[in-house]
Amino acid sequence: MIEKRYPDTIKHWPQDERPRERLIKYGADELSDAQLLAIIIRTGVSTDKKSALDLARELITRFGNFSKMDTISIAELCNVNGIGKAKAVQIKAAMEIGKRMLSQNGDAIIRIRTSKDVVNHYIPLMRNIKKEIFKTILLDGKNKIIKDVTISEGSLTSSIVHPREVFNPAIKESASAIIFIHNHPSGDPTPSKDDIEITHRLIKAGEIIGIKTLDHIIIGDGRYFSFVDKEMMGSL
Repeated sequence: MIEKRYPDTIKHWPQDERPRERLIKYGADELSDAQLLAIIIRTGVSTDKKSALDLARELITRFGNFSKMDTISIAELCNVNGIGKAKAVQIKAAMEIGKRMLSQNGDAIIRIRTSKDVVNHYIPLMRNIKKEIFKTILLDGKNKIIKDVTISEGSLTSSIVHPREVFNPAIKESASAIIFIHNHPSGDPTPSKDDIEITHRLIKAGEIIGIKTLDHIIIGDGRYFSFVDKEMMGSL
């Protein structure tokens, strides 16, 4: 989509060229990435004669697409002249809303049948996080998600991901089964030696308690690793 340039501020542009008015008239899907981002930014920088659309174009040029921009910290966004903390926070909030929308399935309770069901739900939330997050997904007797619980943040070790912390929420919620899921900030979902040892330990603990471990899934950058799909659960 080719965007026309006007020398004045957005409020002096023709009605059909203003991002907000275009969205109202034509729908959000008719706007370019820069136009959508300009609506979030709202105002430009009068001293530099930059409109909100100019700032949006600069952000996209510097950082790339929205997925890449999602990995940028607030401090990095603020390094762009004209983007203060308020605008940076608005941008990060909009990114998070988009990720949560992708992970939600209306008001329906999500039923897990395959590893892909888990990945489709969680990859929008976990793929661009810069630190390791380990979650347990609690399931009822029909493999429907009851809730998920964040167990640890940071590099995974057996001392941090302790069976007590993992299974206490499952016992309180009367979960019938559990799935482990965590991310690799490197983007490579291949399990480490620690990942394999932790999975082994937690499976054994679940067997003692009577709560079955259905899978351990590692989220990477657009990729994932499932212990079940790779037939590693039985070999642990």
